Amino acid sequence: MENKCKKSWQGIIQREDRRESNGHHCSITVNTVSTRIKNDFFSVLTLLQKFTGNSDADSVVHHKLPQPVRTRFLRFVPLDWSSNGWVGLRVDVYGCAYKSYLADFDGRSSLLYRFNQKSMSTVKDVIVLRFKSRQADGVLLHGEGQRGDYITLELHRGRLALHLNLDDTRVRSSSARAVVTLGSLLDDQHWHSVLIERFNKQVNFTLDRYTQHFRTKGDGDSLEVDYELSFGGIPLPGKPGTFLRRNFHGCMENLYYNGVNVIDLAKRRKPQIYSGNVTFSCSEPQLVAATFLSSSGSFLSLAAPPPSAVEGLSVRFQFRTWNGDSLLFSGQLRPVSQHLWLQISSGRLHLTHQTSQLKTSEVSTGQKVNDGLWHSVSLSTRGLQISMTLDSEPASTIQLLENLELDKSLFFGGCPRTLDEGNCKNPTMAFQGCMRFILINNQPINILLVQRGLLGNYNQLQFDICGIRDRCLPNFCEHGGRCSQTWSSFYCDCSGTGYSGATCHNSIYENSCEGYRLAGSSSGYFSIDPDGSGPMGPVQVYCNMTENKVWTVVNYNGTNPVRVQGSSVESPYIMHFNYSASPEQLHALVVGSDQCQQEVMYRCRKSRLYNPWDGTPLSWWRDRGGEKRTYWSGSLPGVQQCSCSLEENCLDMSYFCNCDSDQDTWYTLLNDTGLLSYRDHLPVSEIIIGDTHRPGSEAIYSVGPLRCHGYKSLWNAVSFYQEFSYIHFPAPQVELSADISFYFKTGAPSGVFLENLGLRDFIKVELSSQSAVTFSFDVGDGPVLLTVKSPVPLNDRQWHWVRVERNVKEASVQVDQLPLRFLEAPSDGHIRLQLTSQLFVGGMASRQRGFLGCIRAKLTPGVSPGCPGHCGKSAELCHNQGRCIEQSSGYVCDCTHSAFGGPSCKEEVSVSFEKGSSVTYTFQEPFSFIRNSSSQASSMSTGYSKAVENVAFSFQTTQAPAMLLIISTFSQQYVAVILAHNGSLQLWYQLHKERRPDVFSPRPLSLADGRLHQVRIHREAKDIYLQARNDVLEDDVALAGTKGFVGCFSSVQYNHVAPLKAALLNRGSSLVSVRGQLVESNCGALADLTTSNSHAGERNSQHESAVIGGVVTAVVFSTLCVVAAMVRFLHRHQQAQRASSLQEKEHQRRLEAAYHAELHLRNSAFHVQDSIKEYYI
Repeated sequence: MENKCKKSWQGIIQREDRRESNGHHCSITVNTVSTRIKNDFFSVLTLLQKFTGNSDADSVVHHKLPQPVRTRFLRFVPLDWSSNGWVGLRVDVYGCAYKSYLADFDGRSSLLYRFNQKSMSTVKDVIVLRFKSRQADGVLLHGEGQRGDYITLELHRGRLALHLNLDDTRVRSSSARAVVTLGSLLDDQHWHSVLIERFNKQVNFTLDRYTQHFRTKGDGDSLEVDYELSFGGIPLPGKPGTFLRRNFHGCMENLYYNGVNVIDLAKRRKPQIYSGNVTFSCSEPQLVAATFLSSSGSFLSLAAPPPSAVEGLSVRFQFRTWNGDSLLFSGQLRPVSQHLWLQISSGRLHLTHQTSQLKTSEVSTGQKVNDGLWHSVSLSTRGLQISMTLDSEPASTIQLLENLELDKSLFFGGCPRTLDEGNCKNPTMAFQGCMRFILINNQPINILLVQRGLLGNYNQLQFDICGIRDRCLPNFCEHGGRCSQTWSSFYCDCSGTGYSGATCHNSIYENSCEGYRLAGSSSGYFSIDPDGSGPMGPVQVYCNMTENKVWTVVNYNGTNPVRVQGSSVESPYIMHFNYSASPEQLHALVVGSDQCQQEVMYRCRKSRLYNPWDGTPLSWWRDRGGEKRTYWSGSLPGVQQCSCSLEENCLDMSYFCNCDSDQDTWYTLLNDTGLLSYRDHLPVSEIIIGDTHRPGSEAIYSVGPLRCHGYKSLWNAVSFYQEFSYIHFPAPQVELSADISFYFKTGAPSGVFLENLGLRDFIKVELSSQSAVTFSFDVGDGPVLLTVKSPVPLNDRQWHWVRVERNVKEASVQVDQLPLRFLEAPSDGHIRLQLTSQLFVGGMASRQRGFLGCIRAKLTPGVSPGCPGHCGKSAELCHNQGRCIEQSSGYVCDCTHSAFGGPSCKEEVSVSFEKGSSVTYTFQEPFSFIRNSSSQASSMSTGYSKAVENVAFSFQTTQAPAMLLIISTFSQQYVAVILAHNGSLQLWYQLHKERRPDVFSPRPLSLADGRLHQVRIHREAKDIYLQARNDVLEDDVALAGTKGFVGCFSSVQYNHVAPLKAALLNRGSSLVSVRGQLVESNCGALADLTTSNSHAGERNSQHESAVIGGVVTAVVFSTLCVVAAMVRFLHRHQQAQRASSLQEKEHQRRLEAAYHAELHLRNSAFHVQDSIKEYYI
């Protein structure tokens, strides 16, 4: 039952049954009393009492509701009927007393309310009215003044728009204009309530139950209107009956302007009211529409009219729809078998005339006719052409060869699926929308006769109603997503919003810099979304990941030092800081961080911070809320001291700040600098300096960017040790959309992660079995269950990630990287999830089936952390063989055994080698040494055994030949990686001294091209144990050794050893010896620079050999260790035996002495010669 006046029901329900049956009775209940505006449910009132009906045919039973209810729709649900089987019910509902003042506007009429004075200037206005319209456009109210003020309330394309300008001049009228739009499809022949409240610039604009609050722009606070207000149209001055815009066509009721009943004055013909063609009743036009419900099965079939005396045919009707493709009309023509189709295609109207299967003629017109508004279309034949007219646009025509008439049946909206209904077929989807005013050969079609079965045929139609609804009002697309719709659903375009998902709910950015670190990113500028899917948008910050802590840096408009002079307390210097984030985003960032700080530097010359006589602040700053703060860097809130006073190191201990000593000189230590670290006050929004007005007085200040680290929600964790344990929170606001994500690990086979209950609605996430996570909820359409099953158990005591989401479009659940499971919501189901109880985490309100284990990354304030295991398999936190180490509130990466450094072991360690430079790394593998050398081979299996050996390094050079890497043993075995004369990479194996070495060239291309190349070598076989002594090398290898290596090496790794990194960080270690000059470098950065300068010439190639770029990877299976350049003096030792005597012998003695001294040092350090390996770089 619809209450078309939308007033309060007094609550008297009368039931009477007129069937002549003994013992007949019915028992019903008012199951729900729902407020429904535009088919959207906003509140539900359940009456628990049961209303019993009459027990005979004549008696009347009255029931009074306990309280009045304001509603538009009443729904009655019968519980049982008469035991005799008779079914009948009559219900009368009595509303409250109501007085109505009506006015009917026919599209050419208006009401003018004239003021007693020339103009009316108001700072407060209240306008109340109710209307129902027959058209989508029309002016309801208008008033304007000579100085440029105006107010206009009008319908535009079915929406209600309020135009308001309070500016004092017409020059700024465009900037001061305020336009607010509410509602949609307001030409639905239903009553709608409007309330406009204005006080100065603040305006409340209400349509039905939607309210928009806004402030007008411009300088004015009052609305100045000259002479009169017009209702129903905007008359042209001096020409009564002519209007500037389209007039309102419909009815208004109870129209009040600032307490004046305008319709009552007009009805009583008061002189201040001019009434033009207005009647004081509301006519009810006979507008009978039909709704086509199905896009596949709806149709209306009408018999073709007999041939008329006038040649030709004509078909006219009105339609409205949201679908961009559908069939509107089809018919068969005679004298030959021809067809005519009128359809919507991509929002345009297309007319197709088919004379044969191979010959068709088409015309099209219109744009976006699927906009939900009523459109008029007319088809007619006159002479040898068919004309199509849409609304007021020019006609489009198709030329004919002969006169045509309609044959057999005409089909509107679609075609039947049976084959005996003529030759009708659907070239596209059937029409889904509304039609009315159907005329065939100028004869109107009575749709109600079709409903009664007296005319034509139909399928899946509703009569005497247009069931269209605007699914984009309200707009459920979040974060500025653009809404589009069809008849049965809506869609969100999230492009450019920074969000994704069915309703643009999910942020595409991480919540914090910690999230980017976990994703493997390095330092740089990123967009973060501090509140995730909340209402705040993303903000760009700098993520500094070079330290153990990840710092989030928020900059503002300039951090350079600023010199201040000429300011006083009465006229201070004021600087406001505009950060790259909004105040709401800054608050969310600071509150969600573990620690925040901001550096303030204040240098002074005769510029004090406090008055030394009474302590009055002479300079101060304001926090993010605009509050005045008088404490300075390093100090606690409320203590008017600087850091030097707290640390007792002020230059003059008789003052609390260095600058308060008021010295007339610039002195390096004469400053008060430190960190502001009280989170609730950060960041600094404004600084005020007031003591630089005296002669020679000046100050220099700078405020650093806001820096925060730690993300509470990411590492916040809690352990549940008993099934009846839980944490509860207030019910979240998740009516329209909600997403929940967390990590868990458990050994239990099942348990409830969280639960939240309402009167009937609920939401629950649980581990339903050892390999399944279930998300269940109910929004009023019945329980819905979504389950994700994992191929492996989830109770393996490892971290697993769960994310569930529910919105008005769909629900989804995802576990780890398993496929997303989702379910679309019913198009006309309930949309609001109403939860009234507390949110229980880790269990249920009934204290049953609680979760046993750990839950992480869920906000649980007041719960101390107690869930270790951040280094589980949920994310690859530490890279390049870095080891993840647990901490109570996060993790750190141990890069000791990685060739890389940095917080995540991702930063390369590089060294530039100049001529004559080398690095020797010696280490002892943990295997059992062999005492009997004759049995060495047979006893190796009892010692250290490693199935896999890996070597990796990067290099860049322009020198060829060059030695990259060599491993040699005392038994004259070696493996070498060199660059040959042509620059190609070669691997030399000399594993048997009786045989020639094996040479492999994986890549024939030259790698001495000044670019960065990566080499990886992998071995899977028995271990090779190496010892160091004089080596016998082939000539090519020895020649490469004499050249050494000039260039850049980076990221050298052998199993768990990083020799190059050890050479940089542990130069005092006995395992590392360095010869020549090594310079820490960055091969990648140098490579980029070299690439950009690669065409500068080759004359400086030797000098710039460390400036390289490019990447080549060589993966070779071999037995290898790490890098050496000592082969140079080995080759020189061979040359010394071939040359002349004294100089050669002296050179040889120096080399041998140095070599044996180094060998003796290694032997004394490791005690066991047989276990020594050397790596030369």
